Amino acid sequence: MQGLNLTAPRRAVLAVIRESNEHPTALDIMDRLASRGERYAYATIYNSLKYLADHGLVRELNIGSGVTRYDGRLEDHQHVICTRCGAIAEADLEGEDELIRRIEAATGYRVHSVSIQMSGLCPQCRSQSGSQSD
Repeated sequence: MQGLNLTAPRRAVLAVIRESNEHPTALDIMDRLASRGERYAYATIYNSLKYLADHGLVRELNIGSGVTRYDGRLEDHQHVICTRCGAIAEADLEGEDELIRRIEAATGYRVHSVSIQMSGLCPQCRSQSGSQSD
């Protein structure tokens, strides 16, 4: 991380994202920092998130709900999103390399990254609906 300007707010925001498995929103991050006694203005949080994303330290996820979420896991991986509550889970797909090779052969493209978004009902929403087949 040499050459980066990681101010105290940026380091704090980055720590929250890296500690989280839930892909937090800016408001989630602000709340978690406040619960630790670290209070920053909303603009500071947003500016920190933009800096971290622009410098490849976090990923912005614009999936489904219209609210941007943040992911500290930088390698290619997929997400499955609950259509009811908006929960996000990470899904590592086996055979992805073979799929990429087939797509490259069929299209002539050189694939640099893969983003697959799946949706369905999470276990909690399925149990609340009373039907496991939803």
